Amino acid sequence: MIKHAFDPIRINQLEVPNRVVRTAHGTHFGNGINDKLIAYHAARAKGGVGLTILEIASVHRTSPSHVCNHDDSIIDGYEKLMAAVRPYGMRIFQQLWHGGHNRGPGDGKPPWSASDIPSAYTGEVPIEMSVDQIREIVNAYALAAVRCKTGGLDGVEVHAAHSYLVQQFLSPLTNKRTDEYGGSFDNRFRFLREVMSAIRAKTGRDFPIGVRLSSEMTPGGLMAEENIQIARQLESEELIDFLDVSMGGYYSFADMIGGMHEPAGYELPESSPVTAAVDVPCIVTGRFRTIEEIDQVIHDGIADLVGMTRAHIADPDIVKKTKEGRVEEVRPCIGCNHGCVGQSLIPGKTVGCTVNPFAGREAEFSEDSIPAAPVSKSILVVGGGPAGLEAARIASLRGHRVMLAEADKSLGGQVRFAALAPTRHGIKDIITWLESEVYRLGVDVQHNTFILADDIKELAPDHVIIATGSQPRLDGMQKGLPGMPVDSAGLAHVMSSIDLLTGAEGKNASAAVVVDDTGHYEAIAAAEFLIARGASVDFVTPLASFAPVLESSLSPSPALQRLHKGQFRVHARSHLKSVTADSVEILGLQSQQVESVNADCVVLVSSNRPFQPIEPDKDLPPMVVIGDALSPRYLLSAIEEGSAAGMSA
Repeated sequence: MIKHAFDPIRINQLEVPNRVVRTAHGTHFGNGINDKLIAYHAARAKGGVGLTILEIASVHRTSPSHVCNHDDSIIDGYEKLMAAVRPYGMRIFQQLWHGGHNRGPGDGKPPWSASDIPSAYTGEVPIEMSVDQIREIVNAYALAAVRCKTGGLDGVEVHAAHSYLVQQFLSPLTNKRTDEYGGSFDNRFRFLREVMSAIRAKTGRDFPIGVRLSSEMTPGGLMAEENIQIARQLESEELIDFLDVSMGGYYSFADMIGGMHEPAGYELPESSPVTAAVDVPCIVTGRFRTIEEIDQVIHDGIADLVGMTRAHIADPDIVKKTKEGRVEEVRPCIGCNHGCVGQSLIPGKTVGCTVNPFAGREAEFSEDSIPAAPVSKSILVVGGGPAGLEAARIASLRGHRVMLAEADKSLGGQVRFAALAPTRHGIKDIITWLESEVYRLGVDVQHNTFILADDIKELAPDHVIIATGSQPRLDGMQKGLPGMPVDSAGLAHVMSSIDLLTGAEGKNASAAVVVDDTGHYEAIAAAEFLIARGASVDFVTPLASFAPVLESSLSPSPALQRLHKGQFRVHARSHLKSVTADSVEILGLQSQQVESVNADCVVLVSSNRPFQPIEPDKDLPPMVVIGDALSPRYLLSAIEEGSAAGMSA
């Protein structure tokens, strides 16, 4: 039973209807408060969120962002946003931001910062701000807050976390000044105090203002002890009405947005001492996915409000569904980070979601406005992996009569095997949900049913969706030197990752080689599986670095930390040249040097091959091929194409 999460709470004079918060997160939907951004937030307001903190708004031209609060032109956008969300009761604060050395003006001039310490993110060397420049930025924060108030927003949050400008002044790592803004704690704190004081003076005592703090999680950095001092000082001077505590920064990027390997509440050991030090309402975050988890945090007195941002990207209606007793219908966030932060950090991409293909497209579609089909058809979906399950779900929601045929005894496709790897069990949550949904919606699910062209003719559906997936290739081809495939025919200790995770071979390996030809997670999963069983692992890849495709999802660093707890070596820009019964030869692609390594297990991870057992036939009904059956890719593409196929059937 939910006892606390749905209770209202007051921040200053503002009543927030419940304790569920969406903390600030980049969407990259374009410039300003545009229609796409408004639709995105309105969908979550309709779903029952109590408080949303808008993504960073730049306060000064020296550090622009997608939302720039530099002049009064933003006020109209704020007014449109508030008109869209106000009927649902959701409160909105704006996070005010300057990137410091992490984001320059974009015209070739250097960024501004507390000192000339290079950015850990971009490598740029900033200029050390003069006192006049400091005063200019302080005033810019205050003017930006006034525009928020004028536009009808409910409050503001100053971003003093995650390695941005305010934290660059607070942190001994980045503040090497010798004037009144550097050195002692009081001096490093001075810039933030002036910012908060200026905002309070300009907006008045009744307008809610708060601050976001984070521990840097790196030697010599700002940690909980000084954040406690900062929070207490701001509270004692009545400069904050709420406190938002996070973790990490660009020195520990993966801590900011913990992936699937992190448990719910992983930030609490670092944030709870800070929240315990003050009396103002406090917000915490840390991969929370359910209202029950939020309720427990509040019950335990750790915080007053709890952020569940990625969970609301996955399902905007968590609050509404939970209140209505439909918890099992909440689409789960799996913490893969591929569609949310993973896409938003790629130039030209916007925030999305691996499990929710409607995320970021709220102006076009939503779960509760899926258009009914003009004519109800009989739809046959062949394949019960993620693409087929999503296609069947959407087609059923549109009013079609759907049969799903799966050749295996279980649904889920290759996600079932991925979930066998260490730290990856959570990936199966989306399959569990999809399976539950297709049964709830009345889809006729047939297990152990292998469909061929003659079967389709006999069933005579109106439309067919082929989602038969893909199969591993073990031909030894590697993209670094495709003309030199490794010959491993007849060697039982050479296998795919699925063979490794599901079979007996490889489980007792003492020295293994994992060949990663994709740069994604499959090879990491294989390596971790082997390390966990005590094997040494040599990781061979033609790529320039370890798992580069995953960099934007913040996965490689924590994976490397775990792998290096065992015997683990990476051979970048390398090619598996040959395999024998007990060793392999590794060729350096540039050096052309050959190294021999002992190996009683070799795992080949390369791009799969589509599996399409149904040959084209003019006598078959209209068909569409989706997911890996079309071209082997990853979970995000499979679910996205399944959704599109269901919508167009």
